[in-house]
Amino acid sequence: MKNLFLIFIFILPFCCLQSSQKPVKQTGNLINPQGTTIATRILPPEGYKRRYYNPGTFEYYLIHLKLKPQGTKVKYYNGEEKPGEGIYIAVVDMDIGHRNLQQCADAVMRLRGEYLYKTGLYNKIHFNFTNGFRVDYRKWQQGYRVAVNGNKTHWVKSAAPSGSYTTFRKYMDIVFAYAGTLSLSKELVSVPLKDIKPGDVFIHGGSPGHAAIVVDVAVDDKHHKVFLLAQSYMPAQDIQILINPNNADISPWYAVNEIGNILVTPEYTFKRTELKRFAD
Repeated sequence: MKNLFLIFIFILPFCCLQSSQKPVKQTGNLINPQGTTIATRILPPEGYKRRYYNPGTFEYYLIHLKLKPQGTKVKYYNGEEKPGEGIYIAVVDMDIGHRNLQQCADAVMRLRGEYLYKTGLYNKIHFNFTNGFRVDYRKWQQGYRVAVNGNKTHWVKSAAPSGSYTTFRKYMDIVFAYAGTLSLSKELVSVPLKDIKPGDVFIHGGSPGHAAIVVDVAVDDKHHKVFLLAQSYMPAQDIQILINPNNADISPWYAVNEIGNILVTPEYTFKRTELKRFAD
Protein backbone atom coordinates (compact mmCIF):
# COMPACT_ATOMS: atom_id res chain seq x y z
CA MET A 1 0.00 0.00 0.00
CA LYS A 2 1.18 3.50 -0.59
CA ASN A 3 2.51 5.41 2.38
CA LEU A 4 -0.33 7.91 2.64
CA PHE A 5 0.21 10.73 5.08
CA LEU A 6 -3.53 11.10 5.77
CA ILE A 7 -6.25 8.48 6.14
CA PHE A 8 -8.99 8.55 3.53
CA ILE A 9 -12.51 7.23 3.93
CA PHE A 10 -12.88 6.71 0.19
CA ILE A 11 -11.31 3.87 -1.80
CA LEU A 12 -7.54 3.79 -1.47
CA PRO A 13 -5.44 3.85 -4.66
CA PHE A 14 -3.96 0.34 -4.53
CA CYS A 15 -1.91 -0.76 -7.50
CA CYS A 16 -1.49 -4.31 -8.65
CA LEU A 17 -1.19 -7.88 -7.46
CA GLN A 18 1.37 -10.40 -8.62
CA SER A 19 0.29 -12.45 -11.63
CA SER A 20 0.62 -16.24 -11.79
CA GLN A 21 2.05 -15.90 -15.30
CA LYS A 22 5.34 -17.80 -15.53
CA PRO A 23 8.13 -15.62 -16.95
CA VAL A 24 10.06 -16.61 -20.06
CA LYS A 25 13.53 -15.52 -21.06
CA GLN A 26 14.06 -12.82 -23.66
CA THR A 27 16.19 -13.84 -26.64
CA GLY A 28 17.73 -10.41 -27.13
CA ASN A 29 17.74 -10.65 -30.94
CA LEU A 30 16.14 -7.22 -31.27
CA ILE A 31 18.33 -5.49 -28.71
CA ASN A 32 21.22 -3.14 -29.48
CA PRO A 33 23.14 -3.05 -26.16
CA GLN A 34 24.84 0.22 -27.09
CA GLY A 35 21.56 2.07 -27.60
CA THR A 36 20.78 4.70 -24.97
CA THR A 37 17.10 5.32 -25.77
CA ILE A 38 14.11 3.16 -26.63
CA ALA A 39 14.52 4.17 -30.28
CA THR A 40 18.19 3.14 -30.42
CA ARG A 41 18.16 0.18 -27.99
CA ILE A 42 15.16 -1.81 -29.25
CA LEU A 43 15.05 -2.71 -32.94
CA PRO A 44 11.73 -3.33 -34.73
CA PRO A 45 11.00 -6.89 -35.88
CA GLU A 46 11.96 -7.75 -39.45
CA GLY A 47 9.66 -6.03 -41.94
CA TYR A 48 8.46 -3.40 -39.47
CA LYS A 49 9.29 0.29 -39.27
CA ARG A 50 8.73 2.72 -36.44
CA ARG A 51 5.96 5.25 -36.89
CA TYR A 52 7.23 8.81 -37.30
CA TYR A 53 6.06 11.41 -34.82
CA ASN A 54 6.96 15.09 -34.76
CA PRO A 55 9.43 16.29 -32.12
CA GLY A 56 7.57 17.93 -29.27
CA THR A 57 4.77 15.36 -29.23
CA PHE A 58 4.09 12.93 -26.38
CA GLU A 59 4.70 10.06 -28.78
CA TYR A 60 8.16 11.36 -29.71
CA TYR A 61 9.03 11.94 -26.06
CA LEU A 62 8.21 8.33 -25.14
CA ILE A 63 10.06 6.75 -28.05
CA HIS A 64 13.18 8.70 -27.11
CA LEU A 65 13.09 7.99 -23.38
CA LYS A 66 16.60 7.56 -22.03
CA LEU A 67 17.46 4.06 -20.79
CA LYS A 68 19.92 2.89 -18.18
CA PRO A 69 22.84 0.74 -19.47
CA GLN A 70 21.84 -2.66 -20.82
CA GLY A 71 21.75 -5.24 -18.03
CA THR A 72 20.75 -2.76 -15.32
CA LYS A 73 18.43 -4.32 -12.76
CA VAL A 74 15.15 -2.79 -11.70
CA LYS A 75 15.32 -1.41 -8.19
CA TYR A 76 12.63 -0.65 -5.65
CA TYR A 77 12.29 2.77 -4.03
CA ASN A 78 14.38 1.51 -1.07
CA GLY A 79 17.30 0.48 -3.28
CA GLU A 80 16.64 -3.27 -3.25
CA GLU A 81 16.68 -5.18 -6.55
CA LYS A 82 13.49 -6.61 -8.00
CA PRO A 83 13.78 -10.41 -7.98
CA GLY A 84 13.08 -12.71 -10.89
CA GLU A 85 13.87 -12.87 -14.60
CA GLY A 86 11.77 -12.78 -17.73
CA ILE A 87 9.85 -9.61 -16.87
CA TYR A 88 11.70 -6.69 -18.47
CA ILE A 89 14.39 -6.01 -21.08
CA ALA A 90 15.37 -2.43 -20.24
CA VAL A 91 15.09 0.15 -17.45
CA VAL A 92 14.06 3.78 -17.99
CA ASP A 93 16.62 6.28 -16.66
CA MET A 94 14.32 8.28 -14.36
CA ASP A 95 14.32 8.74 -10.59
CA ILE A 96 11.51 7.21 -8.56
CA GLY A 97 12.11 8.97 -5.25
CA HIS A 98 12.63 7.33 -1.87
CA ARG A 99 9.03 6.67 -0.88
CA ASN A 100 6.70 3.86 -1.86
CA LEU A 101 4.68 6.10 -4.18
CA GLN A 102 5.49 5.72 -7.89
CA GLN A 103 3.71 2.44 -8.65
CA CYS A 104 1.80 1.39 -11.78
CA ALA A 105 -0.67 4.19 -12.62
CA ASP A 106 1.76 6.64 -11.04
CA ALA A 107 4.44 5.78 -13.61
CA VAL A 108 1.97 6.57 -16.39
CA MET A 109 1.10 9.90 -14.79
CA ARG A 110 4.79 10.62 -14.19
CA LEU A 111 5.65 10.17 -17.86
CA ARG A 112 2.71 12.30 -18.92
CA GLY A 113 3.56 14.97 -16.37
CA GLU A 114 7.27 15.01 -17.26
CA TYR A 115 6.46 15.48 -20.94
CA LEU A 116 4.07 18.35 -20.31
CA TYR A 117 6.46 20.01 -17.87
CA LYS A 118 9.45 19.78 -20.22
CA THR A 119 7.43 21.23 -23.11
CA GLY A 120 5.99 24.05 -20.98
CA LEU A 121 2.40 22.87 -21.34
CA TYR A 122 1.67 23.60 -17.68
CA ASN A 123 -2.05 24.21 -18.20
CA LYS A 124 -2.45 20.61 -19.32
CA ILE A 125 -0.88 19.11 -16.20
CA HIS A 126 -3.77 17.94 -14.08
CA PHE A 127 -4.83 14.67 -12.47
CA ASN A 128 -7.71 13.59 -10.28
CA PHE A 129 -7.51 12.12 -6.79
CA THR A 130 -9.46 8.94 -6.10
CA ASN A 131 -12.20 11.06 -4.49
CA GLY A 132 -12.61 13.01 -7.75
CA PHE A 133 -10.77 16.18 -6.68
CA ARG A 134 -8.92 17.69 -9.67
CA VAL A 135 -5.36 18.85 -8.94
CA ASP A 136 -4.09 21.37 -11.48
CA TYR A 137 -0.36 21.98 -11.55
CA ARG A 138 -0.93 25.66 -12.38
CA LYS A 139 -2.63 26.03 -9.00
CA TRP A 140 0.29 24.29 -7.32
CA GLN A 141 2.73 26.62 -9.14
CA GLN A 142 0.90 29.60 -7.62
CA GLY A 143 1.65 28.36 -4.12
CA TYR A 144 -1.56 26.53 -3.32
CA ARG A 145 -1.37 23.18 -1.56
CA VAL A 146 -3.93 20.44 -1.02
CA ALA A 147 -5.69 20.12 2.32
CA VAL A 148 -7.71 17.04 3.15
CA ASN A 149 -10.34 16.61 5.85
CA GLY A 150 -11.82 13.14 5.68
CA ASN A 151 -13.26 12.82 2.21
CA LYS A 152 -13.23 16.57 1.58
CA THR A 153 -10.36 18.18 -0.30
CA HIS A 154 -9.61 21.84 -0.96
CA TRP A 155 -6.81 24.24 -1.85
CA VAL A 156 -4.92 26.31 0.71
CA LYS A 157 -2.47 29.11 -0.17
CA SER A 158 0.54 28.11 1.92
CA ALA A 159 3.70 28.38 -0.22
CA ALA A 160 5.52 30.88 -2.37
CA PRO A 161 4.85 30.66 -6.12
CA SER A 162 7.41 28.48 -7.90
CA GLY A 163 7.79 26.79 -11.26
CA SER A 164 10.97 24.89 -10.33
CA TYR A 165 11.43 21.23 -11.15
CA THR A 166 11.72 20.46 -7.43
CA THR A 167 8.27 21.94 -6.90
CA PHE A 168 6.93 19.95 -9.83
CA ARG A 169 8.27 16.69 -8.34
CA LYS A 170 6.56 17.47 -5.05
CA TYR A 171 3.34 18.00 -6.99
CA MET A 172 3.73 14.59 -8.66
CA ASP A 173 4.35 12.91 -5.29
CA ILE A 174 1.07 14.30 -3.97
CA VAL A 175 -0.70 12.96 -7.06
CA PHE A 176 0.91 9.55 -6.55
CA ALA A 177 -0.22 9.46 -2.92
CA TYR A 178 -3.88 10.20 -3.62
CA ALA A 179 -4.51 8.90 -7.15
CA GLY A 180 -4.32 5.44 -8.69
CA THR A 181 -5.64 3.15 -11.38
CA LEU A 182 -9.24 3.78 -10.36
CA SER A 183 -9.02 7.56 -10.77
CA LEU A 184 -6.76 7.50 -13.84
CA SER A 185 -8.99 5.05 -15.70
CA LYS A 186 -11.88 7.49 -15.33
CA GLU A 187 -9.82 10.35 -16.79
CA LEU A 188 -8.82 8.43 -19.92
CA VAL A 189 -10.96 7.71 -22.98
CA SER A 190 -11.28 4.30 -24.61
CA VAL A 191 -9.67 3.64 -28.01
CA PRO A 192 -9.83 0.57 -30.26
CA LEU A 193 -6.75 -1.64 -30.28
CA LYS A 194 -6.31 -1.16 -34.03
CA ASP A 195 -5.66 2.56 -33.44
CA ILE A 196 -2.96 2.01 -30.81
CA LYS A 197 -0.18 4.61 -30.56
CA PRO A 198 2.54 5.64 -28.08
CA GLY A 199 1.01 7.21 -24.99
CA ASP A 200 -1.99 4.89 -24.92
CA VAL A 201 -2.51 2.97 -21.68
CA PHE A 202 -3.72 -0.52 -20.91
CA ILE A 203 -5.44 0.04 -17.59
CA HIS A 204 -7.66 -1.90 -15.24
CA GLY A 205 -9.02 0.52 -12.68
CA GLY A 206 -9.61 -0.91 -9.24
CA SER A 207 -8.22 -1.79 -5.85
CA PRO A 208 -6.09 -3.52 -6.93
CA GLY A 209 -5.70 -2.66 -10.59
CA HIS A 210 -2.81 -2.17 -12.95
CA ALA A 211 -1.61 0.03 -15.82
CA ALA A 212 1.03 -0.29 -18.54
CA ILE A 213 1.82 2.42 -21.08
CA VAL A 214 2.55 1.99 -24.80
CA VAL A 215 5.94 3.60 -25.48
CA ASP A 216 6.51 2.71 -29.15
CA VAL A 217 4.70 1.39 -32.23
CA ALA A 218 6.01 -0.10 -35.47
CA VAL A 219 4.10 -1.05 -38.64
CA ASP A 220 4.75 -3.33 -41.63
CA ASP A 221 3.70 -2.82 -45.25
CA LYS A 222 0.41 -4.63 -44.57
CA HIS A 223 -0.41 -2.16 -41.77
CA HIS A 224 0.10 -4.77 -39.06
CA LYS A 225 1.19 -3.10 -35.81
CA VAL A 226 3.51 -4.10 -33.00
CA PHE A 227 4.06 -2.12 -29.81
CA LEU A 228 6.23 -1.85 -26.70
CA LEU A 229 4.96 -1.62 -23.13
CA ALA A 230 6.43 -0.02 -20.02
CA GLN A 231 5.30 -0.31 -16.42
CA SER A 232 6.11 0.26 -12.79
CA TYR A 233 4.69 -2.07 -10.19
CA MET A 234 4.13 -2.58 -6.48
CA PRO A 235 6.08 -1.69 -4.40
CA ALA A 236 7.30 1.45 -6.19
CA GLN A 237 10.10 0.61 -8.63
CA ASP A 238 11.95 1.73 -11.74
CA ILE A 239 9.91 2.06 -14.92
CA GLN A 240 10.74 -0.98 -17.05
CA ILE A 241 10.25 -2.05 -20.68
CA LEU A 242 8.40 -5.36 -20.61
CA ILE A 243 9.25 -8.47 -22.57
CA ASN A 244 6.53 -10.34 -24.47
CA PRO A 245 5.98 -13.67 -22.65
CA ASN A 246 3.82 -14.97 -25.52
CA ASN A 247 6.18 -14.68 -28.51
CA ALA A 248 9.95 -14.78 -27.97
CA ASP A 249 10.59 -14.24 -31.69
CA ILE A 250 9.38 -10.63 -31.59
CA SER A 251 9.80 -9.90 -27.88
CA PRO A 252 9.81 -7.29 -26.41
CA TRP A 253 7.28 -6.21 -29.07
CA TYR A 254 3.63 -7.26 -28.88
CA ALA A 255 1.70 -7.88 -32.12
CA VAL A 256 -1.82 -6.45 -32.29
CA ASN A 257 -3.00 -9.29 -34.54
CA GLU A 258 -1.87 -11.89 -31.97
CA ILE A 259 -4.05 -10.47 -29.21
CA GLY A 260 -7.41 -12.14 -28.68
CA ASN A 261 -9.74 -11.07 -25.90
CA ILE A 262 -6.88 -10.64 -23.46
CA LEU A 263 -3.35 -9.25 -23.43
CA VAL A 264 -0.98 -11.28 -21.28
CA THR A 265 2.02 -9.39 -19.91
CA PRO A 266 4.65 -10.82 -17.55
CA GLU A 267 2.89 -9.67 -14.38
CA TYR A 268 -0.68 -8.85 -15.37
CA THR A 269 -3.43 -9.77 -17.83
CA PHE A 270 -5.54 -7.03 -19.43
CA LYS A 271 -8.67 -7.21 -21.55
CA ARG A 272 -8.12 -5.95 -25.11
CA THR A 273 -10.91 -3.43 -24.42
CA GLU A 274 -8.91 -1.84 -21.59
CA LEU A 275 -6.84 0.36 -23.91
CA LYS A 276 -7.33 4.06 -23.18
CA ARG A 277 -5.83 7.45 -24.07
CA PHE A 278 -5.32 10.88 -22.50
CA ALA A 279 -8.08 13.14 -23.75
CA ASP A 280 -5.96 16.28 -24.20
